[in-house]
This record gives sequence, C-alpha cells and structure tokens, in this order.
Amino acid sequence: MNETRRAVLEALADGPVSGPEIAESLDISRAAVWKHVEGLREGGFVIASDGSGYVLEQVDRYSGPTVEYELEAPFEIEYHDSIGSTNDRARELAGGGATDVVVLADEQTGSRGRLERAWRAPSGGVWLSAICRPTIPLARASQYTLAAAVATATAAREVGVDAGIKWPNDVVVSVGDDGSYRKLAGILTEMEGETDRIEWLVVGIGVNANIDAAELPERATSIAEEVGEVDRRRFVQRVLEVFDTYRNDLERVIPAWRDLALTLGQRVRVERDGETLVGVARDVTDTGALRVELEGGETVTITAGDCEHLRPV
Repeated sequence: MNETRRAVLEALADGPVSGPEIAESLDISRAAVWKHVEGLREGGFVIASDGSGYVLEQVDRYSGPTVEYELEAPFEIEYHDSIGSTNDRARELAGGGATDVVVLADEQTGSRGRLERAWRAPSGGVWLSAICRPTIPLARASQYTLAAAVATATAAREVGVDAGIKWPNDVVVSVGDDGSYRKLAGILTEMEGETDRIEWLVVGIGVNANIDAAELPERATSIAEEVGEVDRRRFVQRVLEVFDTYRNDLERVIPAWRDLALTLGQRVRVERDGETLVGVARDVTDTGALRVELEGGETVTITAGDCEHLRPV
C-alpha cells in the first residue's frame, strides 16, 4: 500500500471525513481521493459515505492491504488468492533485491515441507513466506527458523490453541502424556549466502488455520478443529509481529523456544544421515541443535534430522 493510500485510510479510520477535507490535508485532488477510496474498497475495506463524509466501518477481507493495516511490523504484503508456492515466489523476489516482503496466499498448489515432503495447503490456511536480509553469521540462521516457530506457537496460544514446539520447528498440539501429538504448523527456511554472511533468507510458515479436519492428513490438526475458526488477518499480523520482535533480539529466541518446547525431556528417535539415534532430548544449544542422551549414556549434539517423539520406556 503506498503512503498516500495509507494516509487516506488513516483519515477514514478517524472519520467521518469529507472528500474535500482529505484532499486539502493531503494536497491531492478530490478525484484522487475518490480513486483511493475505491481502491481501498476493492482491497477489502468497508467504507460508508453519507452527508457527513466517508468513514471506515470494518475490515472484512483477507488481503494484502487489510493485513498491512494496523500491522505493527515493517513488512509489505504481497497477497495471492492462489499460488504454487509462497517460498518459490519469495525466493524470486529476494533474488531481485526485495526485503521485508511477505508473500501471503489463501492456498498453495505446489507447496512442500522439510525434506521435500508434500504439504497440503488448501484454501483457509495461513501460508506465508517472509523475506529477510539479516546481518548475522550463517551459523545463526537457524535462529530465524526457531523464531518463526516461537511466533507461530505464540499466536496459536493467543487464540486458545494449546500449542507447543517439536524440535526443531514443528508447531504441534499434544494429545497425551505419551509424547503423541497432532501437527498444526510447519516452518521451511531457505537462504542464499556465503560462509561469513547471508545474502537473503526466506522463512516459510504454513499453518492449518480454518481448515476442516476431514481435509487434513493423519496426525494433523487445525485451529478450527481445536478452538473454532480464527480471524486469519489478525492471526497473520500476530505471527509477523512476534517474529519481528524475536528476529531483532535473537538472544531471546532460545529461552522462548525452550519455554514452548514439547521435545525436551521426551524420549525421541532422530533419523540423521542414514542412522537412527534413540534417547532422551535434554536441551538445545545456542544455535538450536538438539542435545540427546542416548540409551547407552552418551550425549550427542544433532544439528539436523527428523525427530519423532516416542512413548516412555
């Protein structure tokens, strides 16, 4: 949303205000005011007009302009009703120099998860990819992934879902004391850089939001299934706002991740480079690597792998 349209929107939110008043305060023509008002209506803003002027009545659509409105984080939103992959589009934009842009879609038709697994992303979910250009060493890039998991779990908890994090970045809902869970959201981070710097980083977040349980795979759940449908516009805003807070204060990420972790203290099986490790997850390092005490007593540090919770012995 350009600055003039944003200023028109702010005037309407404080309305009623007449077209001539807006035109004078912003030093634009009355025709330009009308054009901006119509553009805002097309973007999902319900704007009434009567003898006293224009007034913003409500925001009733999931779109780029409506997500940007009242968003307390410095992101520009590029919205699509349908797209192959928000991560693919974000990588394209990042290659062209974009930063602090979020690609958001109602549905994805060619999405993927970690390890190139298929990920169903039907209409009603929250599918977004944020482009960042952090000035941090490559070794700390994983903290952005953990920050995204913390942000997603936090936003889910704010709407009533008892969400936690399974290492490294799955947001899940526990369904028992035996370590079982249902997956609510996943994170996929991609980047380009060199040993000493990151050129760009794309954090993809996929959340089963307003999706019926019948559309989900086994061992998955949705916000709608747990607590009822959510206002996706506000949910996305909270994810981005919390993510922005943590990306700007990475020292807080690991403590916040630990507070939300369901994996720590849990008996786990981790598939890593063709080997299977079984033990108890004890902690994570400052970069998010998992410390597992194996059944033989040895403790190993795992930087990447496929982790599953197991029933206690």
